Amino acid sequence: MSQLNITESNIPLRAQDGSQAPDAPAWTADIDNPYLHGIYAPTTLETQVDQLEVMSGAIPDDLYGAYVRNGPNPVFKPRFNHHPFDGDGMLYAVYFKDGVAGYRNRWIQTDAHCAEAEKGESIWPGVMGPFDFSLPGFPIKDTSNTDVMFFNRHIISLWYNAGIPYQLDAQTLETKGRENFDGQLTRALSAHSKVDPEKNELVFFDYFDEFPYLRYGIVDHKGSVIHDEPIELPGPRLPHDIGLTPNFVILHDCPFYHDVALLEKTKKRVMTFHRDEPTRFGVQPRYGKGSEVIWFECEPCYILHVINCWEEGDWVVQVGCRSTNPMPKADPAEGELSHMLAYMRLEANLYVWKFNLKTGEVVEQDVDTLNTEFPRANPLYMGYKSRYSYNQYIMNKAHDGIGTLAFGALIKYDIQTGEYQRYDYGNGVFGSETPFCPRRGATRDTAEDDGYLVTMVTDSNDWTSYTLIFDAKNITQGPICKLKLPHRAPFAFHTNWLKGEDIYMNT
Repeated sequence: MSQLNITESNIPLRAQDGSQAPDAPAWTADIDNPYLHGIYAPTTLETQVDQLEVMSGAIPDDLYGAYVRNGPNPVFKPRFNHHPFDGDGMLYAVYFKDGVAGYRNRWIQTDAHCAEAEKGESIWPGVMGPFDFSLPGFPIKDTSNTDVMFFNRHIISLWYNAGIPYQLDAQTLETKGRENFDGQLTRALSAHSKVDPEKNELVFFDYFDEFPYLRYGIVDHKGSVIHDEPIELPGPRLPHDIGLTPNFVILHDCPFYHDVALLEKTKKRVMTFHRDEPTRFGVQPRYGKGSEVIWFECEPCYILHVINCWEEGDWVVQVGCRSTNPMPKADPAEGELSHMLAYMRLEANLYVWKFNLKTGEVVEQDVDTLNTEFPRANPLYMGYKSRYSYNQYIMNKAHDGIGTLAFGALIKYDIQTGEYQRYDYGNGVFGSETPFCPRRGATRDTAEDDGYLVTMVTDSNDWTSYTLIFDAKNITQGPICKLKLPHRAPFAFHTNWLKGEDIYMNT
């Protein structure tokens, strides 16, 4: 790989001893793209281990459930320029029960994954295009590699661009097939759909390039679509997340979008941040008509991930990570990958918005300015006022010498004060999104941070990967347990915590 040249400010491609990731496919050596090397290099392994080695500490007895992680893991050499959103989805799961941890990882058997496996090579282009509308299904590859959740007795995997959801067995990670809710799902499902733990309802949206441009819906605990409403927007948008309270949903209309005419002409989606347009958030009654949305205009920004939302009298509060520069300036020296590399250099910080449903007033402000994203909160507090958020510190070129999306530290925020605790993963060690894991039997009456944080890290010094367990009350003391994984776990996107009561309900 000595011919590669887009590596000077990125994660090392080789370990300190000069070795490369031993499980990476041979074809990656020929492609000059940092998202196919180092910790991003795909693995060729599917593994199952019944009992992981404990390197230090002990597994808490009341940690009962599974940490599940979804990420890109391309099987075949791409036909066109590779984007990390293009990699075939792979789930990695660590199961905790009775003080023992087991592990397995599996590819998600999407339609595209199976078709390419049968042909023995890539078929679909990726999100960098060119879009091929003659291909079956999506004109770019729907990889289901972005998010993961548990609903209606199964794991469901989701894709960044709003795609086809897939159903997987919670214990084996075996793909069961498409999830269409008995044929009632007429379109795609947003990457960040929400499962309300109180009502056990799935709240989702879908967006598209034709009027009215957005749909919002609800699936009940039996898997039936009970609500499906069109939402009129000024034009095509690419919202990524949604807010949820007991009585409302918060919809996103951000001025970061593409020109459909340009897409039709060039076969590529060109994203532009329109700094002269406001960001709008629409507060809609949870079971209301699309015409009932109340829109609030805010400072121009893009928002990838919501932390939580709640109601305070006439106010609806939304806390998330806000980006005022979702398309950083590309570096021409990085050639044809420059725009992709710039887009993946995520810039965001912790932020709060407040919307008054009676007066129309908006209050918005920074909670902190540190560059953090991929936030998680105690899932038992979804829709109710919460205090803590567990974010990833996003490394960057200027301060860290890292020019790709990488997580260098775990941050525990106090949303009320903006103060935080910080745990740095270490030199050359990179983390993953870190969900809050309530203790077995916990409720909202339990202290909000009385539980655990579980994450995966990969050490680029020797290509080993570990699962770390933290006491959520005090992350600065470091992990209370460290488990060695059987192979390197490549970079991934989102994670979730599955309760043991859900996983083992039938056993």
